[in-house]
Amino acid sequence: MQISICVILTSLILAFSPSYAQDLYDINNITTIDLAFTQANWDQLLDDLAAQKQEERLLGTVIVNGVLYDSVGVRYKGNSSYDARNVKNPLNIKLDYIIDQTYEGYGTLKLANGFKDPTMIREVLSYEMARQIMPASQANWAWITINGQDIGLYTSVQDVDKLFVETHFGSRNNAFFKGELIQSGSPTTTAVWDYLGSDSASYSHNYELESDWGWSELIHFLQVFNNEPENMVSVLNVDRHLWMLAYDNLMVNLDAPINFGHNFYLYQDDSGRFNPIIWDLNENFGVFTGLLGEQGPNTQLSTYGLQQLSPYLNADSNTYPIIQKVLSFPQYRKWYVAHMKTLIDLFFADGWYMDRAEALQAIIEEAVNNDGNKFYTNANFKDNLTQSISGGFGGPGGGNIIGISQLMDARIDYLMNLSDFAAQAPEITNVNHNVNGSTIQITANGQQLTSLQLAYRQLPFGAFEKIEMFDDGQHQDGSAGDGLFSADINNILGEVQYYILAENDDAAAFSPALAAAEYYTISTAGNLVINELMASNDSAIADQDGEYDDWIELYNNSSTAIELDDHYLSDEGDNLDKWTFPDTTIEARSYLIIWADEDGSQNGLHANFKLSSKGESLYLSNAQNTLLDNVSFTAQETDKSYGRSPNGIGTFATLVPTWNAENQGTATATDDDDVSPRMFHLAQNYPNPFNPLTTIAFTLPCAANVTLNIYNTMGQHIETLVQCNLPGGTYKYEWIPGNMTSGIYIYQLSADKLKQIRRCLLIK
Repeated sequence: MQISICVILTSLILAFSPSYAQDLYDINNITTIDLAFTQANWDQLLDDLAAQKQEERLLGTVIVNGVLYDSVGVRYKGNSSYDARNVKNPLNIKLDYIIDQTYEGYGTLKLANGFKDPTMIREVLSYEMARQIMPASQANWAWITINGQDIGLYTSVQDVDKLFVETHFGSRNNAFFKGELIQSGSPTTTAVWDYLGSDSASYSHNYELESDWGWSELIHFLQVFNNEPENMVSVLNVDRHLWMLAYDNLMVNLDAPINFGHNFYLYQDDSGRFNPIIWDLNENFGVFTGLLGEQGPNTQLSTYGLQQLSPYLNADSNTYPIIQKVLSFPQYRKWYVAHMKTLIDLFFADGWYMDRAEALQAIIEEAVNNDGNKFYTNANFKDNLTQSISGGFGGPGGGNIIGISQLMDARIDYLMNLSDFAAQAPEITNVNHNVNGSTIQITANGQQLTSLQLAYRQLPFGAFEKIEMFDDGQHQDGSAGDGLFSADINNILGEVQYYILAENDDAAAFSPALAAAEYYTISTAGNLVINELMASNDSAIADQDGEYDDWIELYNNSSTAIELDDHYLSDEGDNLDKWTFPDTTIEARSYLIIWADEDGSQNGLHANFKLSSKGESLYLSNAQNTLLDNVSFTAQETDKSYGRSPNGIGTFATLVPTWNAENQGTATATDDDDVSPRMFHLAQNYPNPFNPLTTIAFTLPCAANVTLNIYNTMGQHIETLVQCNLPGGTYKYEWIPGNMTSGIYIYQLSADKLKQIRRCLLIK
């Protein structure tokens, strides 16, 4: 795993735009990171910087997956995981320390050394689970060499930075904080999320400002949260907060704000609500055993204590308003339990988490065996999945670390026998919608409930508005009391996201169960719509100057031409008139292309913004600031588009591009049923480019009817590699194209209602 690198390089080498060898956080591959310093005593220099607790960095050069970066800044990071005696210390590598350079947009690499995790998969598995329910970092592994010396295997975790918040919240310049260790070194000196008055200096020990401003916003949030808790929904994304609390407690993540006043971020979205962001999961699954609340900082939990940790830890403690203020509301407590039960069903009830842990270990087993600086033995690596191990922590006698299944199997049994978890939850079935112009009717069947609510939003990163659904026979809901509920959303055009919330006296339920991380989507099409877009155009469609820029396609659904003067396009929800259309007309039943390239000097329509391949939102509005259409999208695959299917009126899905033409077959189907894709994954083929054959691998979370098809870039079917029912697991298939010509090909995996696509390159 060693790459030969030159120690002395100039920044001129980096004048080109690099072609990346692999995704930085591809979970199926180990990133290679080769550092080089001109100083032979680089370790001592990094230790000196760490001892001084300064942010200064040692200048060096790095090759990441074969891509070279000069003038990067490096420092050691971590608290207990750092030790000057270690060969393998955690690293923070800033690619853009001197030069404006990134790898796929990522400017900082954060690398953990596995100090308290014999399995080496706790952090990666934990983030993979967390991403199903809330914004959370991507994570995989990296093999590190420094000046040609193998240092070993690290966990690589995406930084929570402005790119992260823009991807998950659609903005990057709002109030943004990192939760820090509690002041004066005492866990009871300040309550977690306490209001300390109007002076921002009172908060500097507990929060680190990550944005250019925001202290007054944070203080207002904490004031309302503590002193007007009935209004907390106006300043806090309560549902997302409950998901984080449920996650941390269920998985006994005690090095977290449910027990310790750090390891979280707060970002204020455009709705004015703060959103907690989970961070630092290396001690998840019961590694951190100390209780730091009112039971005292010296209380160490036994194996039994970890397994039977109360789901309401600190819920009645004034030291933890972060929990107490929220769970004091019976409604929120029922949501919290519902979320925890959903996590149990999703990850633990069928043993999926252990299958996934073993699959992740298989990816890194060879690297772990080759790591001469790891803190645990090869036997510990396997054993700690199921049983406690002792030692480690830099040497023998470092303490016990509970096995993952040893913790979770007993913990699930304990929780599910508690009265709140055994309570009869409402049932929600047959969720449907009907669109009539700008009115949407939502219906659902409900049983065992006292209320049913519809939560909906039009702005993709906005707050959900809740309205009652009725079973009174007066809202097109059939007969009164027949269990069919209905509600209308009026005067809506564009994309609408919604979910259903049911409650009774004892419990709550959501549909989809992962709401609001998952939701149902309706696209109400007006006369003028956003029809298709491409946010990662590498070689699919070129503009008139031969440049492969982002593009947006509009479509006129009506039978008459529409004049677009005084119409606007924007990628910012609070700045709808960001780009104004010139004197332009879109003909009836016709298309119009706008290049999103920030280059108005070229011929044609060129907007003053670009699309983010990591995901964002797009808005179409008129002179009255009326939103005509909008679409939100997540990370985009290169040379795939995102468009309406059917053309002009349907919901959005990943497509084989149909630039300036009718949208055809979808490459990713929407999931309208309450089915989570969980860890359904289609890997990038290898090798790629290839000749004469390549391997295509995929992972199924459960049994499914599977089809694996090959298409050309025109959407024409080339070959079917798989068409059968397969049990859950990981599969590999070879494709030998035969007499196919060189070029880009698309392969699509379908498993029941779930679909994914990737592209490959054949070179002959």
